[in-house]
Amino acid sequence: MSLFQKIMLFLLRLGLGVMFFYAGLSKLLNPTWSAAGYLNNAQTLSGLYKWFASPSVLPVINVINEWGLLLLGISLILGLFVRLSTVFGSVLMLLYYIPILHFPYVGKTAFLIDDHVIFILALLTLNAFRAGRVYGLEMRCSNLSICKKYQKIRNLLG
Repeated sequence: MSLFQKIMLFLLRLGLGVMFFYAGLSKLLNPTWSAAGYLNNAQTLSGLYKWFASPSVLPVINVINEWGLLLLGISLILGLFVRLSTVFGSVLMLLYYIPILHFPYVGKTAFLIDDHVIFILALLTLNAFRAGRVYGLEMRCSNLSICKKYQKIRNLLG
């Protein structure tokens, strides 16, 4: 991989990390934020999303949203556990995509592809290229003796 490719991969990881970190932090710091409005307006799988918005489930969904985005952002910024976090982040983005899908339209201005799909593709690209090892902490952590001894931990790290 060339230096330019490494820098671009690093910038993509960092840019997405800052974006997800801010999204999670802004939700976490806003005591009135709730996913209820988004969930109750689901176009696809509306029954499932209305269940997510039910009073007994909604507090869990809100915590998953807030902390999931925040931890995804931290993971990408630090370049640590990137392979794991990009998979969870992709699932989260898919769960954001489904309720606004009114096939073949997404939201009010997109046809099949919207920003959630682009985020999924970008996250999976970071996963495929093991982006945490490019100017991230994964390279350092993967060289620890525990990671050398236990290959599954090393693969999880990146």
